[in-house]
Amino acid sequence: MSIETNLGSQLDALDAKLLQAVSFDESIQAWCLSACDVLGSECVGLFLANEDGVTISSKVTTGVSTTLRIKLPISPKSLAGFVALSKKQLNILDVNDSAALQRIHPELRFADAVDKSTGFRSVQMIISPILAGDAMLGVLEVINNKNGQPFSQLQIEATTRLSKTVATALQRLKQSGSASLMATTTKTPPPASTTAKPVTTSAAPQRPGQPSKYDGLVNAGAISKAGLQDCLAKRGDRDGTIEQLMIDEHQVTPAQIGQALGLFFGVPYEPYSKARFNTEKLHGALKRDFLSEQGWIPLEESFEGLVVMCVNPENVRSTYVVQHMFPRETKFKYTVTSQSEFNQTLDLIFGNADGDGNIDHLLANLSRPMQEEGEEEDYLASSTADNEVVKFVNKVILEAYQKKASDIHIEPGQGKANVGVRLRIDGSLVPYIDAPRHLRQAIVARIKIMSDLDISETRRPQDGKIPFKKFGPLDIELRVATLPSAGGVEDVVMRILAGGEAIPMEQLGLTQHNMSRLQSVIHKPYGLFYVCGPTGSGKTTTLHSILATLNTPDTKIWTAEDPVEITQKGLRQVQVNKKAGIDFAMLMRSFLRADPDIIMVGESRDHETVSMGVEASLTGHMVFSTLHTNSAPESITRLLDMGMDPFNFADALLGVLAQRLAKRLCSCKESYTPAGPELQAFISEYAEELRHTPAWLADAPGEAKKLYQSWVENYGEGGRITMYRPVGCSRCAKTGYKGRVGLHELLLADDDIKKLVQERARVSTIFSSAVAGGMHTLKMDGMTKVLQGLTDLKQVRSVCIK
Repeated sequence: MSIETNLGSQLDALDAKLLQAVSFDESIQAWCLSACDVLGSECVGLFLANEDGVTISSKVTTGVSTTLRIKLPISPKSLAGFVALSKKQLNILDVNDSAALQRIHPELRFADAVDKSTGFRSVQMIISPILAGDAMLGVLEVINNKNGQPFSQLQIEATTRLSKTVATALQRLKQSGSASLMATTTKTPPPASTTAKPVTTSAAPQRPGQPSKYDGLVNAGAISKAGLQDCLAKRGDRDGTIEQLMIDEHQVTPAQIGQALGLFFGVPYEPYSKARFNTEKLHGALKRDFLSEQGWIPLEESFEGLVVMCVNPENVRSTYVVQHMFPRETKFKYTVTSQSEFNQTLDLIFGNADGDGNIDHLLANLSRPMQEEGEEEDYLASSTADNEVVKFVNKVILEAYQKKASDIHIEPGQGKANVGVRLRIDGSLVPYIDAPRHLRQAIVARIKIMSDLDISETRRPQDGKIPFKKFGPLDIELRVATLPSAGGVEDVVMRILAGGEAIPMEQLGLTQHNMSRLQSVIHKPYGLFYVCGPTGSGKTTTLHSILATLNTPDTKIWTAEDPVEITQKGLRQVQVNKKAGIDFAMLMRSFLRADPDIIMVGESRDHETVSMGVEASLTGHMVFSTLHTNSAPESITRLLDMGMDPFNFADALLGVLAQRLAKRLCSCKESYTPAGPELQAFISEYAEELRHTPAWLADAPGEAKKLYQSWVENYGEGGRITMYRPVGCSRCAKTGYKGRVGLHELLLADDDIKKLVQERARVSTIFSSAVAGGMHTLKMDGMTKVLQGLTDLKQVRSVCIK
């Protein structure tokens, strides 16, 4: 397969860039970054042969001024070492699949030292030898296709060509004596990741008399020239920076330092402001340690572009890491600040990194009783005002968010038992921490104060919300429910509401079968479409993904939500407010007078809301809504039971999408080939959903054979089906599962279904007709995702009733 013209011209430019370089060591960093963009990969790594002839080496950045030197033997003990030994190219689909590696060589394994040091996660990899004739000069690694798909033949050929370019450049530069035999691994960070560290070198030590970026302080009279030179000479003393020395010894203010830096770098000075807060869009995928090492923080989106606060804007701008982190941004406004203000801003946005912010440290302070526990209200007031209780509650919320928990359960024990805190992560409750028993009332009262509830009312359930940006460095909202429980205590459950942007439909986890069917129905000009499932099954996420697809400048979309969790530019979103008399039915009536094209109603829970949806769809509007039902066919009978006219409802209905969330297998999963009995049982369980369809009733053995053949064709390897089982590693807390995958059941209202709706048919009849018409049940969809290696049968069974 020949390399296409467009890619060929990009590779020509890369060749020229490296071959014209004077210094290999200085040029390879920029070249690797450019190679990442051309190849569409997340990382390009380079190992060079050492003079000993038995090892290869690479240099990997692990911080702003720190590097990790990796030396590997030329042997099957690593992928790069094996390629250096065999002098043959490898294309690995998953470097963590030990069984696949052992099929190449019994001793072959993935050396993950780089991943462990940088936090980067390698999966796919092309490893190509760098050869000059028969002489082995090194190894080129291309890691992780940005689109998540296996590397194409085009990318493989391009990698081969680049390895030849590197070989030519090395030979030429070595002949001139200017090549450095220490290669560099340069990672281009993907948009949703914060693991890669760009190559950055620290500044050379400042010599007295040499121009300094702080000279503006001398010109402004903030410090004498001798004082500045004294601080430059003593840099590093007292474990402080030059700036801290100037602040401590010469009373220079951070603002003066920032203004001097702004003059030096030619960018605006950005002072510390208490108005900063954490937002999912800007900070959700970033980690504090990463930004601290990189020396930059995204602050806000402005008319001039994304405002980025930097300690050294020249370094940040030259590495292009910000552009890779925020590929959707077209403009960037780089600003500079002092180191102390930078650290303050980090603390404000991500929480304090010192011991005061540690949950164990807070518990140690809380374990000292402030006074004897009593029922008096002044005890509650003094306790909840205590700084340590406030810090503790904030820290629990912050860590729950960081652990991607959906709910926080505060469970005070009876008698002398402590206060238990559990988090719901990936659908399962996980014990988190125990707080001292004498604080059971103080913690609950603090949460009530944050959610504006009555702290004196302890006998009735209460509901409220916490806008957390008023109390901490996160722009999130929590839904709070308090319930009195046995023993005179109150339980609290806080749901962390999903915020941020809508995710693309391609990331919902729909199979190709369901995706094509869903696309065919959501683009209809009018009708009624429901998404159903239990609380926390991702209904709102799916609806907003659909709306994001339909959200165009020529379309007017109104939404009624309780609460508004996901915001989208172009949508007109309205929050339900029962205290003000604003409910779903009222908003539906108002929307019809507001010239909509599409209406989304957060939940259809009563006759009036559903009937308004039917009316709106019949008058030329597209209506989306959610239901709390178990399956797509059951949703139809549930709506009819609400008193809908079956003929109008049948005319309006376009389809119902039922969904669940099952635990996703972690990347440490282990592949295996199922034995005959296990495979037969798997086929039988899948066929249980099809037993009433005409084709299966006519020829069950023949249909089973066709089913197996289609699985082998679509998901098999070498004529066999491969499945995966959980293993457990540090990333998934030894559970074998990390994250969740959606299971979907899409019923489309074709003519047969509409006829059954008009006849008020039973659920089983609607079910059989839907499956015969192409509907894959939740169980069938889940078992398909078992074959895809996304989850296992145990998790599918745990979320599917049948």
